[in-house]
Amino acid sequence: MSSKIPAIGDPIQARCTKCRKITGHTIVAMVENLPTEVQCGKCQHTSAARKPVDRRPVDPKKSAREEWANLRPDMDTSRAADYCMTSAYKVKSLVNHPVFGLGLVQRLAGLQKMVVLFADGEKVMRCK
Repeated sequence: MSSKIPAIGDPIQARCTKCRKITGHTIVAMVENLPTEVQCGKCQHTSAARKPVDRRPVDPKKSAREEWANLRPDMDTSRAADYCMTSAYKVKSLVNHPVFGLGLVQRLAGLQKMVVLFADGEKVMRCK
């Protein structure tokens, strides 16, 4: 990736809102070193420049582990109920699973399912 700061009149690749294709554009207006308006080189249509999208993959388990680390100190393990798939659970209740350990019910996910946050990530569990 180039570290060159773009300027008005520089070429840039962008998606044209009229052509609906990625084409060569020219920067028409800028604010704080970022293009705000571009003109399509194919159809001459001028449109607002979109911010580049960060396409790096997000690791859902990492964010779940971080959330668990933040919530864990406030949990009272003595209030955790042993997990049983025929029991009913409420959101924010603690569950003690024989394999996954201590978990926190995040949300109910349809009929007879719940999403539980464990130390190693979220799991969909069966419930009543």
